[in-house]
Amino acid sequence: MKVYDAHRHLGVLPAYPFYGGPPVSPDITARATIDELLEDLDAEGTERALVIPNYGVPDVAVSFAFNDLVVEAAARDDRIRAGLWVSPRPQDAKLTAKALTLATEPGVRALKLSFLLGGHPTDDDARPLLDEIFNAARDNGLVVHVHTSPGAASDIDHVGHLVESYADQVPLHLVHFGGGMSGHIKLIGSRFFDWIEAGKRVYTDLSWAIGFAPGWLAAEIERRGTGHDRVLFASDQPWGDHAGELARMRTAMGDGELGDLVFHRTFTALYD
Repeated sequence: MKVYDAHRHLGVLPAYPFYGGPPVSPDITARATIDELLEDLDAEGTERALVIPNYGVPDVAVSFAFNDLVVEAAARDDRIRAGLWVSPRPQDAKLTAKALTLATEPGVRALKLSFLLGGHPTDDDARPLLDEIFNAARDNGLVVHVHTSPGAASDIDHVGHLVESYADQVPLHLVHFGGGMSGHIKLIGSRFFDWIEAGKRVYTDLSWAIGFAPGWLAAEIERRGTGHDRVLFASDQPWGDHAGELARMRTAMGDGELGDLVFHRTFTALYD
């Protein structure tokens, strides 16, 4: 089966004292160069990948600086598609404006934002930049990736406002499918399918998902007869575990039509 990876990162972050501890670098498989990335793709047998700047430390300038690297990677090898790091925070407006100038570069297929480093989907001062980001995605045929995880500003209760506001016209990829128990239950129980039936262009991956979620989602897709073309495989390397993510998703999605869609056909529809 072909394997296309819809979400992984490039770039090495500086060590940081997370949660009051000593400076650490937990993303031990992070790659600094395009050559290292290509070696990983070869070793995994990954035939296509959407590559996004690595992020996670509070200095967002580090992640913005990796935009040039992912654009270069996409230009160098046709297996790679690039996602640009952007931010809706007012203090990042100049960096985001610079990032959006790269939106027309060959191989750019997505814009990535996260509220892990601050801001909130419903902040009044974030709305102008959110409009700018989603307008750029619409005008250039790009997908917007948004990190989701339980609690705080990344909770699906909050990120869902972006689906309601923008996903009529712009494909919106909910990274990590809620990222944990509450998000999975909210999405599989109703919201993911409700959004699809309402015509929202919503997609997702199950990196970071708790064990029960992939199998339940596959069962609900079969029961409801919808959503089969909205799920993508993603490793989230170096924060994820490619081998583990691949094994879980192959077990849940199978090697029939649903598996074909999850592992490569939906990626082709969005990014090729």
